[in-house]
Amino acid sequence: MSDTSLYALVYSSDAIGSITEGALQEILEQARRRNERLDVTGILLYREGRFVQYLEGSHDNVLAVYDDIAVDARHTNARVLLQQPVLARRFSSWTMGYEALRDAPSALPEGCRNTFAEIERADDPARVLRALSELTLWFHVRAMRS
Repeated sequence: MSDTSLYALVYSSDAIGSITEGALQEILEQARRRNERLDVTGILLYREGRFVQYLEGSHDNVLAVYDDIAVDARHTNARVLLQQPVLARRFSSWTMGYEALRDAPSALPEGCRNTFAEIERADDPARVLRALSELTLWFHVRAMRS
């Protein structure tokens, strides 16, 4: 695969210890600087000690970013959920979008799904993409309201 191919990778991981808003801000600032330099875009989601991140860019740059992330001591149990070529960027204007998601309710109303959890548990790339598409739409709508 050539370095110019557009590629996406989704992973989840567990935070080590308590992650404060200040620590999250530091993670975002580092990610945005690195991602801008490498032309990688994406989104970072955080809830209840769990990270889910979507990265997109050239194949080599996305893998280089993930290699750095995988050895970061602020989290553990990094697990790639999806990696594949893509035709277009989902987050072309964000070097790293971010949303701290509120804690999940103990019981969801009937008919509702926990999209964040579905991404993490999905063993089927199509399910990961469906859940990611829902979160992408949600994030874009929230960003337009801000």
